[in-house]
Amino acid sequence: MNKMRIHKGDRVQVISGKDKGAISSVMRALPESRKVVVEKVGVVKKAQRPTRDNPSGGIISLEKPIHVSTVMLVCPKCDQPTRVGLVVKDGKKVRVCKNKECGKEID
Repeated sequence: MNKMRIHKGDRVQVISGKDKGAISSVMRALPESRKVVVEKVGVVKKAQRPTRDNPSGGIISLEKPIHVSTVMLVCPKCDQPTRVGLVVKDGKKVRVCKNKECGKEID
């Protein structure tokens, strides 16, 4: 059950939460926890202690993972947020757009 239909590098739109409506790309997918890290979404401030790499320390901004159910894949062909379907072609699973007008392959 850890397989997700959203992968690293996909363009997604946030459909709920404080960043609702934001469109950005997935930086990292975490299938074991069903979460994704989306660029410029879920940004939090974190205090960091001084280290050898960052001797001054200070407050840094970083993106926290959000649940995969709060994002929707944006189809590269029709440029609309869409659900993702799977179709077997030549023995391989291929993701497809579920919009009625489009129906094209995403991969």
